[in-house]
Amino acid sequence: MPTITLTNDQVVELIRQLPPTQKHLVLLTLAEEAHTHHHENMVYAEQQLRMRAAERGVVWDELDDDAREAFVDDLIHEDR
Repeated sequence: MPTITLTNDQVVELIRQLPPTQKHLVLLTLAEEAHTHHHENMVYAEQQLRMRAAERGVVWDELDDDAREAFVDDLIHEDR
């Protein structure tokens, strides 16, 4: 199947020309993909934070929200 290259504006304009039902389906599909991607990123980030915590002798799951925030802040500013 041939591939064409479109600008973002062209894609938006094409979607605007769709009937409302199809437009809704396109937007719903894009939203679902974005949600899935976001969830995958959050799972990966949490795995990384658990590993970094374990490297420092900290159990991530035992930290409350404030302690987690402080831990992440310390990681971000480690080089100070």
